[in-house]
Amino acid sequence: MDLQLKDKVAVVMAASKGLGAATARVFAEEGAHVVISARNAQALHATAQDIARCTDVRVLPVVADSSKAADIARLIDTAVRTFGRIDALVANAGGPPAGRFIDFDDAAWHNAIELTLMSTVRAARAVIPVMQQQGGGSITFITSVSVKHALDNLVFSNSLRLAVAGMVKTLAREVGPDNIRVNLICPGYTATDRILELAAAHARRNGTTVEAELAKSGAHTALGRVASVEEFARPCVFLASPAASYITGTALVVDGGQSRSL
Repeated sequence: MDLQLKDKVAVVMAASKGLGAATARVFAEEGAHVVISARNAQALHATAQDIARCTDVRVLPVVADSSKAADIARLIDTAVRTFGRIDALVANAGGPPAGRFIDFDDAAWHNAIELTLMSTVRAARAVIPVMQQQGGGSITFITSVSVKHALDNLVFSNSLRLAVAGMVKTLAREVGPDNIRVNLICPGYTATDRILELAAAHARRNGTTVEAELAKSGAHTALGRVASVEEFARPCVFLASPAASYITGTALVVDGGQSRSL
C-alpha cells in the first residue's frame, strides 16, 4: 500500500531509540523527511545518521526534552523553519517510573505529569496552528495498552495515559473541521529498553530472570510473544499517514491480543 508519504514532513519525539526510532525509520523508508528529538545528543545524532544512510530523505535531529515546554516549542519551530510545514506529529516520551501508588510523593507525581501528560498537551498546542495554516495534518500520541486495562506496578501510566486518551477524543472533534486527525496508538509488550528495564525490576522483585519475565509477558498475549519495535512502527506510521485519512479520535491497540477489552 502506498501510504502517500513521499516528501511529507514527520516529527517524531523521543526518537533516539525504541518505538520512536523505529517509527522515524519507517517514515523515512516511506519517503517522508523526518525531524527527530531526544535528550541524549549522542544517541540522537547516531540514530539520525543511521536512518539517513539507509534512505534518500532528510533527517534532522533536534536535541529536546519532551518534558520541557521550551524544548517542545523549539522543536516545532525548528521543523517549520527548516521544511516549511509539518504533515505528521508523533508525540512520544519515555515511560514514567514503575512503582506502586504508595511509592511516590507529590514531586514524583508532578514529574510524571510533565512527562506523560503535559508533553502531549504542549506538542499538540504547538503544532495545531501550523497544521491549521497549511490545511491539515495528523497528530498521533504514543501511549500504552494501559489505557485499556490497568497494568500492575505502573500507577503513573495507568492514571496519566487515560488523561491523554480523553484529550484525544475531545481534540479530534475540535480540529476535525481543520482537516487535522488526532489519534492514540497503544503498544503492549514490545522489546524496547523500557520493557527490558521493567522486566529487570520484576525479576528483582520476584527472584527470577529477565528472560523469564519477558516470557511471562508474552504469554499474556494471543500471539504468545513480545513484539518487535518494527511491528509497532508500521501501524503507527499508517495511522499517521494520509492512507488513514478517515481515522480520527480512535485508539489503535498494537498488543498482540493482550487486552481483552472491546
